[in-house]
Amino acid sequence: MWQSSPPGSIYDYIRVASFSIGPDGLIEQWSRRAAGLFGVAAHQAVGKDPVEAFLPGEMRREGRRRIGEVLDGKEWTGLVPFRMPGEDGVHGLAEIYVMPSETATGERAAVCIVVDVRALRRIETDLAASQAIFGQSPFGFVLFGTDLTVVRANERFATVFGGRPDDHRGRTVGDYLAGAEADRLTATLERVLETGNSVTDLQLVGMAPGDTERRHWSMNLYRVHSGSGRPTGIAGLATDVTRRHTAAREAASARRNLALLNEASARIGNSLDLETTARELLDVAVPVFCDLASVDLYQALLTGDEAAPGSWSPLAGEAIGGSAELRRVAFASAVSDALPAPAASDSGPPGAAAGPPALGAVHRYPSGSPCAVALRTGRVADVPGDDRGFVQSTLAVPMVAHDTVVGLVRFSRTKGSEPFDDRDRALATELAARAAVCIDNARLYRREHERALILQRSLLPPGDPEAAGLDIACRYLPGNTATEVGGDWFDVIELPGHRTALVVGDVMGRGLRAAVAMGELRTAVRTLALLDLEPAEVLSALDEVARGLGTPGAASSSGGGGAQWPARAAHKSREADLSEVYLATCVYAVYDPVTRRCTFANAGHLPPVVVEPGEAALLLDVPPGMPLGVGGEPFEEVEVELKEGALLALYTDGLVESRDHPLDEGLAALRDALVEPARPLEDVCDRVLTSLDTRHGEDDIALLMARIQGLPTEAVGDWRLPRELRSVGRARELARDQLTAWGLEELVDTTELLVSELVTNALRYGEGEIRLRLLRDRTLVCEVWDAGLVQPRRRRARDTDEGGRGLQLVGLLSAAWGARRTPRGKTVWFELPLPDGRPAAERSVEELLSMF
Repeated sequence: MWQSSPPGSIYDYIRVASFSIGPDGLIEQWSRRAAGLFGVAAHQAVGKDPVEAFLPGEMRREGRRRIGEVLDGKEWTGLVPFRMPGEDGVHGLAEIYVMPSETATGERAAVCIVVDVRALRRIETDLAASQAIFGQSPFGFVLFGTDLTVVRANERFATVFGGRPDDHRGRTVGDYLAGAEADRLTATLERVLETGNSVTDLQLVGMAPGDTERRHWSMNLYRVHSGSGRPTGIAGLATDVTRRHTAAREAASARRNLALLNEASARIGNSLDLETTARELLDVAVPVFCDLASVDLYQALLTGDEAAPGSWSPLAGEAIGGSAELRRVAFASAVSDALPAPAASDSGPPGAAAGPPALGAVHRYPSGSPCAVALRTGRVADVPGDDRGFVQSTLAVPMVAHDTVVGLVRFSRTKGSEPFDDRDRALATELAARAAVCIDNARLYRREHERALILQRSLLPPGDPEAAGLDIACRYLPGNTATEVGGDWFDVIELPGHRTALVVGDVMGRGLRAAVAMGELRTAVRTLALLDLEPAEVLSALDEVARGLGTPGAASSSGGGGAQWPARAAHKSREADLSEVYLATCVYAVYDPVTRRCTFANAGHLPPVVVEPGEAALLLDVPPGMPLGVGGEPFEEVEVELKEGALLALYTDGLVESRDHPLDEGLAALRDALVEPARPLEDVCDRVLTSLDTRHGEDDIALLMARIQGLPTEAVGDWRLPRELRSVGRARELARDQLTAWGLEELVDTTELLVSELVTNALRYGEGEIRLRLLRDRTLVCEVWDAGLVQPRRRRARDTDEGGRGLQLVGLLSAAWGARRTPRGKTVWFELPLPDGRPAAERSVEELLSMF
């Protein structure tokens, strides 16, 4: 079979040439290869003596002898130096094979085969170098043919994939790689063979024979050519980069973990809500760290049980050994077919469920289960995969804060993800610990928040305040949103005679300390108000209370000898340095619904606002005085008569003052917000708060509004009685007639008796004209006025005394009684509840005998 050799054969490299010598010893034929080798064209060489043409002068004699031998029929092979025609020096060395031949006439001739020795030496050197590189390379070297089968592989390649280098001849990519990796390498080989573009650092993943570990290789591919430039295959250099890949993966994992921890620091704990904090943890972990995650918190923690911390501590042993109730408060999934249901209600008794607990469900982990062990020991536990094979790796991580276990977080990875390693366990522990601290802080905040709310509610009037002759609405907005308590307060205090004290104050400062000081001042105001002092006197006494709030040891005795004075003075000086000054502003007003007069006293507070029907809002000109706690300055009173339907507003500076605008603008805005005083009072309050730029959060806001509704004339009975004995009977008669007119016949007997006692005391111990007044509102109030300054005093009469039991009788039969000073004397009063249709309670014998 004849077949043409393709270009690029060995002859292209070794440069074989030929020529012939005739019987006359001259060149007879000259091949093209000879012309290329010697650089002499055929017309220049034919007919010439080869000895004279190509050999140096000193070798010509030997050359002629050799030519003679050849023409005599002797073969010869040897190395012959040659020079180019027209050149003086020797230019090369040729290996010549001379074979005797005969012409057609039988004459002796010769055929010469010439090989350039320099080309042979280059080939030998290249082959030796190629063999050294290919065979001694520490990297896997493989040569693919144009049909993508292995043509040659080196020893290193055979060491990795087994066998001898020759055993790999004819193998394909599929014999080394599987699936997608084999297809990817095949496509790359085809592209390199077609385009000639080399490929560097092609990453391949596979497994060596007998090895269970996945290996990573980096492969460089380039197309190889023959001497004529024809593509003959693809060379590949493979390097095992498993360690580098592992190190890079670990470095990437470390960077990811650091980034995850940094993100956790920024995103977890932004809310002081337990459930929100748990969800923030899962938002960070899924899907970056795991595919599924859930958070279970102890039920006692969520319900605020004060005894709960002992049941969560690892030191409590069996108390948390899987029997404690937990609630699933958060769940997150990065896969569509997550196991738990999205939500569920707490139906039925808590217990071990057949499937994963639903969101919001209360459950228990069985004793001895990995989750129960993690809760009991406070250490991470591995949880086996689920029955469906959906989850391959789960970590049960206890949430520990301050040596207290508050719950459990489960991190899960599904099939196809890498299982958790030691680094992941450490990261999971850190994530859970950070969330646990935030959750514990949220628990403490919730507890303190509830306590603060209890404190705040105890310091403010309960419910909707009511007062005779007033329609009242109030608002309180704390500036400290963390505790919802502050130093502002308001109060509505019922006084004798259906009068009402309206109080608004502001302790300088914020938070619980200001709230505690406010509570003390509010209590003091109520105590002073019950003494029925004038507004200026109340503020003066309150100023003394405020000055003693911040002094340590203020209640301690000051006795001691003179010798101890220096030490005691030094001690007081140190206490003064440690003391805290409490300053407060307050406005105190007393409203009388009979006269519709309101008496104001101000201690450094903002002026009240009054809006009369049909008029613009007006700031009352009440002397501000000094704040409480400063001392040394008296307080002034201002009495104002208010019209029926007028609106009175008392407030703190948080309503009208802000860093963004001056106080005058805030006061003007408040007056503008009170343009519709006839609207329902609750709506007026809401309008004020919504229309003013209160900047809620900068300062506390207290707002107390009252609409004037004086007692009607028919609800008041007022008489003046001369200072004579018959005035007692007249007083009983007037009281009886007035009660009958009011339809209060059930109170006639009691009222007559008590009026008789008070008028008799006024005649006996008082001075001047006597005034009797009956007031009917929610209760019946009777007042007896006289000009005497001596206050009545209740005492226990002896068995032999004929008198002294009048005030005891008043105290026994009335709901309340008392006495107060007036500018022109004193007033003694008692109060009776209005009948509600039920029979009046009869006094027991013991109660009656208590007067004797």
